[in-house]
Amino acid sequence: MTRSPADNLTVAAHRATLTDRYAAWRELGFDASRCPVRNVLDHLGSKWSTLLLIALAEKPMRFNALLRDVPDISKRMLTQTLRDLERDGLVSRQVFPTKPPSVEYRLSPMGESVLGPLTALVGWAEQHFPDIEKARVRFDGGEGAVAAPEGRVALAPVLAGS
Repeated sequence: MTRSPADNLTVAAHRATLTDRYAAWRELGFDASRCPVRNVLDHLGSKWSTLLLIALAEKPMRFNALLRDVPDISKRMLTQTLRDLERDGLVSRQVFPTKPPSVEYRLSPMGESVLGPLTALVGWAEQHFPDIEKARVRFDGGEGAVAAPEGRVALAPVLAGS
């Protein structure tokens, strides 16, 4: 895929911005408590957080509805992830005074503010997924790899003079 000159300028601008931010984090000593990448994106980057934010983007949901809606998540992991998202201010929890009490989860205003960047990331992942799958196949078993014991893949050794 070839890029237009405008795309190259955008890539250069993103590269410069990220390089500057990385330098600032490095100056802080990569202190995890003050590093937004490790501190915030660690939570947002988990597969369950992302799926729950996407599910809640559609509408507020109760715990059991989320459990049914998000594939393969356990009750324990759903509980923990919702607590983490609530602690980070991305999800709000409303308890209704019924017997037994019912609880509904919804995106907070800050949770709604992450939908734009999340939409861009999801779009990027969908667009590049076939290329990533091909790259994994090449890396795992194709070009330059040899089979290793127990189904593992090892890189082929580079021979002197090659």
